[in-house]
Amino acid sequence: MSARSQNSRASSRDNGVVHTAFPLATGSQLGYTQEPVDAFLERARAAYEGAADGAPLTAEAIRHTAFPMKRGGYSSRYVDAALDRLEEVFFERERRAKVRAAGEDAWWDETRALLSEVRGRIQRPRGRRFRRRGLFATGYRRSQVDAFLDRVSEMFERRALELSPAEVRDVVFHSQWRGYSEDQVDALLDGVVELILSTR
Repeated sequence: MSARSQNSRASSRDNGVVHTAFPLATGSQLGYTQEPVDAFLERARAAYEGAADGAPLTAEAIRHTAFPMKRGGYSSRYVDAALDRLEEVFFERERRAKVRAAGEDAWWDETRALLSEVRGRIQRPRGRRFRRRGLFATGYRRSQVDAFLDRVSEMFERRALELSPAEVRDVVFHSQWRGYSEDQVDALLDGVVELILSTR
């Protein structure tokens, strides 16, 4: 599990010196509150080792994990990178489990169906790829979403560039009145991440 498998997940204190799992944000910068991060990573470790209670932890759940922020918290850059790697580890384990249960052909049939769904959405005309929010509601800025999906389309069609899962997870869109539905856009981006991970 790369750096996430190290034992120093939670903060500890030796001879009065505080050791933390990640570098801290400095100055006035906001970082992730340490306790929720440590608790989540402990849950992930237990889930990976098969010792977790309750609902199983999935790659999708890791992708959607969010933490409160405060001054002096864990540097978000390092925590996000760790979560990206953690998601990939869980995704690969889930993939292997599905292949064992249903076979390699079934896995690729599912992947091709997802690719067809994503392509179908991306191939819609710019400005009409997703449902727009209501007259008095904001959504994602349509021009920014369309520009990013053009990059995704180029990757799928011509392999002219490579997008990493982190680039898709971390993309940020501004808001606008009657912008694209956030839920629909986020669901499509989830599919793009899964396709990238599936075809590595």
